[in-house]
Amino acid sequence: MSFPVRAITLDLDDTLWPFAPLGERAERAMHEWLETHCPRTAIRFHPEAMHALRAQINAEHPHLAHDFSRMRLLTLERALREAGDDPARAEEGFEVFFAARNAVECYPDAIDALRRLAAHVPLMALSNGNADLARTGLAEHFRGSLNASTHGMPKPSASIFLAACESLDAPPDEVLHVGDDIELDVIGAARAGLRTCWIDRDGRDWPYDDPVPDLRFDTLAALADWLDAHAHRRITDTAAA
Repeated sequence: MSFPVRAITLDLDDTLWPFAPLGERAERAMHEWLETHCPRTAIRFHPEAMHALRAQINAEHPHLAHDFSRMRLLTLERALREAGDDPARAEEGFEVFFAARNAVECYPDAIDALRRLAAHVPLMALSNGNADLARTGLAEHFRGSLNASTHGMPKPSASIFLAACESLDAPPDEVLHVGDDIELDVIGAARAGLRTCWIDRDGRDWPYDDPVPDLRFDTLAALADWLDAHAHRRITDTAAA
């Protein structure tokens, strides 16, 4: 399949790096900080209890559900207060979590694939998560970044995809959105009028007859291969004309 691609929007968690081990390390780092600096909170709110408290905070503030950093900070403030520790230390504890959350370990193919993709078209990170591109060390590959907390609406809302297209100064049907999540990435982007690429590293079955992803690969490197070939064909076709 061949179609014009003027820009790429790219999901982060579970597209460039596996999130589960990263999240576990970040949770563990914050709990270890609590054990040292706020032991009453660490005892009362072990990781499972902290997770339950975060679910409670989410239920109390549904309008903030898309802002993961804000919700985690509110959770930590509540935990410190209820345990009798100083809630003013929440910012410090969150920073420990956030530093670990951004210490990403990319899939083996991802960094080189980013370099290859960015050599052809501008890339924009488009995520519901709270990763900080500068802190991950990957910002050099991207034109910019848009996430749910800054935009105010998460994927699969069409508005976040269209805002990214506007920022990239490209029409939606010439922007390729790349991600791992069937509903948030592929279905959401398709409904917003973007082209779609499903990165399926696990060999899953596509569950729908319509829409289907325009492209499907098991690595980001395979997408880079496709774009290399696509760009070569475009140059050849232009020369022939």
